[in-house]
Amino acid sequence: MTRCFIGLGANLGNSHKTLQQAADKLENLSSTRAAGRSCIYRSAPVGPPGQPDYLNAVVALDTELPPLTLLTSLQKLEQEAGRERSVRWGPRTLDLDILIYGDAVLESERLTIPHPRLFERNFVLAPLADIVGENWRLPDGSSVAMRLKACPTNELTLSTLNWAASSSEAMSA
Repeated sequence: MTRCFIGLGANLGNSHKTLQQAADKLENLSSTRAAGRSCIYRSAPVGPPGQPDYLNAVVALDTELPPLTLLTSLQKLEQEAGRERSVRWGPRTLDLDILIYGDAVLESERLTIPHPRLFERNFVLAPLADIVGENWRLPDGSSVAMRLKACPTNELTLSTLNWAASSSEAMSA
């Protein structure tokens, strides 16, 4: 099994419920088991102005799925959640990204691992730190703490939402 980390983001519809459902489905993929979930964060959008804030989290998985098979599964989950790819960095019902896949380094037309903007996104690094700790070493040898310190600042707050919150709590948070 290979430990991988999946970034989750959503800013359309009931984003909290979408993240909950996506995390559950990720953990139930074939040849895969749950290895951890971060806290849920609220972040300002990166991309076109005028879109709502995002909810973001990271899920750790242990999987036997090869990277491209895992990517296909993630894209299927995005489609099931109503994801449309019309505007780059635009609003979305669900965004799932393979951030890290073991110690793999991969660059293809379909997939780059580690995620090419991993070190530029505090809304990915902060949730990753929740799971692995700030002293954990990334595939390039740097620590999560070092990358967080050097990361461009994007408005990011720890959400009051948790993975077990009811729909009514999610709507008021």
